Order: sequence, then C-alpha cells, then structure tokens
Amino acid sequence: MDHPQKLSLTFVGTATVLLRWGGLTLLTDPNFLHRGQYAWLGKGLVSRRLTDPALQVGDLPPLSGVLLSHLHGDHFDRVARRGLDRSVPVLTTPHAQRRLAGLHGFRDVTGLRTWETRTLASDGDEVRVTAAPGRHAPGVVQALLPPVMGSVLEFGPVGGPVQRRVYVSGDTLNVPELREIPVRFPDLDLAVLHLGGTTLPGGIVVTMDGVQGADLVELVRPRTAVPVHFDDYEVFRSPLADFTAEVQRRGLSDVVRCVARGETAEF
Repeated sequence: MDHPQKLSLTFVGTATVLLRWGGLTLLTDPNFLHRGQYAWLGKGLVSRRLTDPALQVGDLPPLSGVLLSHLHGDHFDRVARRGLDRSVPVLTTPHAQRRLAGLHGFRDVTGLRTWETRTLASDGDEVRVTAAPGRHAPGVVQALLPPVMGSVLEFGPVGGPVQRRVYVSGDTLNVPELREIPVRFPDLDLAVLHLGGTTLPGGIVVTMDGVQGADLVELVRPRTAVPVHFDDYEVFRSPLADFTAEVQRRGLSDVVRCVARGETAEF
C-alpha cells in the first residue's frame, strides 16, 4: 500500500482513542467517566474507574463517526450519552444499534454484522469500516454480556486505493473466529488491542490478558500494535506490564508501541 499521509492516534483512556486521517476523525468506544466514578457493566455488576480520561467530551474535535465495539458502561458511558452530538454516525453491533437509536436518540446508527461494511467520507477522504469477529466471554457466559465486534478500518482517498489499514480488536478473547482476519486482511498497518484481562466474579476472564494479546499480535501480524484498555478499572486484572513482558519474551517488542494517555502518535 502507498502511504502518502499520516494516520494519527490519540489515546484518551480505556478503549477510547481518536483516529485521524486527512479530513476524517473517528472516536472509538467513548468513555469519559472520571477516577472514582462507577461504570455499569450490566447484570448488577459495576466497576470503579481508577484513572481520568485525557480529554473531556467538550475537548473533542468535530467527529466523522463513532466506532463502538459494544454497549458496556466502560465503552459508552452516561457522559458520552449526554454530550455527544446525536447526529454523528455511530457504527456498532446490531444489539447496540437498537439501544442507541431507540432509547438514546442517536439518529445515524448502523448495526454491522460480522464482515458487513459501511463507508464514511469527508473532505475527499474515506474510511471503509468492516465488522470483524469478537467474543466477549467463554461458553455460556456469553449470554450474560452484550455482543461485541472488532473492526477493520481502511483509509484512503474517495474512490481510490487503500492507504492505511487498522484493526481494532474490541473486547474480545483470542478465539478461533479471529483466524479469519489475517486471511481477509493480511496487510495491517496498525492493530489497537483491548487488553486488561477483565475478570468477573468467579474468576471468569472476558478480555485478553498479556499472553492472549501477544498471541493476537502473532496472529494478525500488524506493522505496529498499540495496547489500550488496561489499568483503568478495578475489574482489569492483567496490567500493561504483563503484555510488554510477554511481547519482549517473544521478540515482538519492535512491533509494539505504547501510547500514553493524552499522547498522540503518528503511523
């Protein structure tokens, strides 16, 4: 792929990042609760936030779209629900689409099933968003959590060739369905990986820990991998250090770039 311009990523916290390409700005999994506030995770489960977001909703630039992997309180919270422009396109799961459009009044919500796509365009640039597989919990526990999707974002000029390809994992475990991603998208410039080893009562792990994150790097083979979704909530039990130690052990450290909260990195 030809790479004539830069893709930038600003890490806000949890799984919230700003991705900018030309005239396009995407916000992922908007979580703007502050340290000490509680996120609602469903089925009576809440978790206390341990960090502050690097930006507030009012600090955001004009958005071309919001990419929402699933409807959980640490990915789409009450601050985002109140503060985001309800006319901004939201790309998410069919489950979340019904909730956002029906209960919360967002006017342009697309529910994507696995491998379905939608294209957003602005100022001569476009991004083609393809929903990728994801599974938030093992076995029957899946029924207790909302459906989740990953996504592949293909950036380029309107009607032109793809110039950057980004994979955002969403809150998935490293499950067999993910093996199809490198088959369909063998040339990833960037992978944004949701880690944290989120652990529910009973010791049930529902997001990738450091080992699974390193496994996924080896599976999808991106040029660069950026970890997110770690150390922000009490239910996150696998710290960033677990992941960085594991990728170092496997000789993958040159692939991984850790972006601090509030930092903007270019790719």
